[in-house]
Amino acid sequence: MTETSGSQGRLSVDRKGGVHVVHFLDRKILDESNIVEIANQLFDLVDATKGIQLCLNFGNVQYLSSTVLGKLITLNTRVNEDNGKLVLCAIRPQILEVFKITKLTKLFDITDDETTALSHFN
Repeated sequence: MTETSGSQGRLSVDRKGGVHVVHFLDRKILDESNIVEIANQLFDLVDATKGIQLCLNFGNVQYLSSTVLGKLITLNTRVNEDNGKLVLCAIRPQILEVFKITKLTKLFDITDDETTALSHFN
């Protein structure tokens, strides 16, 4: 069952069961002001939902700044502090390589696709 929360700014948020699934609307997440806007929207979502089950789908993202990685680490910390869960999915190979080089694959739960990601919440 899918409940749609709709889009907010640079993100589209859907509810699938008890999981908030976030799709990034930008193909390139490089501009500092866009990154801050995206981070604020994600942090607001986490703050509004204690123990959030959050899936970030990067399927539309072709490029992202290294600044985004720092925001994701902060997001992960905030989700974990609230006993929530964060799963990343559909990361393109060239972006996933950056996660591997920076050893972030050890920090984040990363899956190939959204279906697999959703199964990690059961």
